[in-house]
Amino acid sequence: MALGDLYTNVQLLLRWLHVIAGITWIGHLYFFNFVNVPLQGVLDDATKKVVNPKLMPRALWWFRWGAMITFLAGLILFTLTYMYTPGQGFGPNQLFRNADGLTGRAVWILFGMLLGFIMWFNVWMIIWPTQKKLLSGQVPADQIAAARKKAGFFSRVNTYLSGPMLFGMLAPAHYGAVNPLTLVAATALGSIAIWHSISVSSKVGTSV
Repeated sequence: MALGDLYTNVQLLLRWLHVIAGITWIGHLYFFNFVNVPLQGVLDDATKKVVNPKLMPRALWWFRWGAMITFLAGLILFTLTYMYTPGQGFGPNQLFRNADGLTGRAVWILFGMLLGFIMWFNVWMIIWPTQKKLLSGQVPADQIAAARKKAGFFSRVNTYLSGPMLFGMLAPAHYGAVNPLTLVAATALGSIAIWHSISVSSKVGTSV
């Protein structure tokens, strides 16, 4: 009976939390790169001083905490899915490793987790600290342009990583097979999709 299966219910709730937090995180990442970057390019300094202090703290709050919750829920979910067997305890299970070594599922999820960790690190260790200093006026005037460029660069890196990362997260349950070619293809397809989105972002939505 489903309601009596604590392990399954905990997994479901964690998966839900992981996905909804991920939507919040990546949604704001795409907002910043596909919507806000082109917008900032057409605003004058006076308008930026009115708009950004009200917009950016709110958007960055959802952005960074979406990243944190996605990261933490994902780690717990990975542990329960691949490093735990009900009735036996903790340790790599058959989904993670078999007689042939790492399973295809394991390779995919580790690929996705690696990219996700890099993205989380960029948010919490580079993008948010830099933006916090910019918003609080802690950056000297002659360093503002460099600070904005730094935050923008790592935000763009995260945007490109998000495409391949999502392949890594979805493939374990929906694809499974893996080899060097599939990893290269996932990286290429994900990156091309992001590149195209960035390329058209300054043009779409400019007219009704």
